Amino acid sequence: MNKGEVKLFDNKRGFGFIKWSGDDLFVHYTDIEADDDYKKLFAGQKVEFEIKQAPRGPQAIRVKIIED
Repeated sequence: MNKGEVKLFDNKRGFGFIKWSGDDLFVHYTDIEADDDYKKLFAGQKVEFEIKQAPRGPQAIRVKIIED
């Protein structure tokens, strides 16, 4: 698993970006693993994720919030 930090996430539109190793990875709400039915992220949260190659470039999948 890779680790990064949420750069921004638009909870109304359901997507955002994760800062990882100098790059920004796209993340869609359907790729967030959470117990809550309403999957959301907030800027500054630490996350773990895997990366897949999507048509528009690398994308974060299986995203989990890291609890402090």
